Amino acid sequence: MTATVGIRVAEGEADLALVRAVRREVFVVEQNVPEELEYDEYDATSVHLLAVGADGAALGTGRLIFGEQALKLTGGVEGRVLLGRLAVVRAARGTGLGAELVRAIEAAAVERGAVELELHAQVQALGFYERLGYVAEGSVYEDAGIPHRTMTRVL
Repeated sequence: MTATVGIRVAEGEADLALVRAVRREVFVVEQNVPEELEYDEYDATSVHLLAVGADGAALGTGRLIFGEQALKLTGGVEGRVLLGRLAVVRAARGTGLGAELVRAIEAAAVERGAVELELHAQVQALGFYERLGYVAEGSVYEDAGIPHRTMTRVL
């Protein structure tokens, strides 16, 4: 990836609009996820990471669910948080940006006291996450019509 891409915590309505635009492009348009499933009640309390190019264009995003919401979603595992909605626009794929976003989310998790991270990977992305140290557990399940598998990594 080039040094002209920056990753930051999304703050303010302008950043959140860019986050939503990336997720809409990748999940709703490309993968046909129903829009009403893409945006949920966890968006309001999550930490959203945003990758932008030198021109200000949004290139990728991901979110971190932590605290009480993470306890609820991970089955009550203390110290475990949830990475979700990782998305990189087509033009930025294959540049290493996805891995950089994962590492930035991991760093944000550690800052919030997390010791383990869980994610729900699309089956086609299992290899990507395995290369970053994540281990698949459990069986394949459907989410928004797409096969997924839970993965975890100790931070």
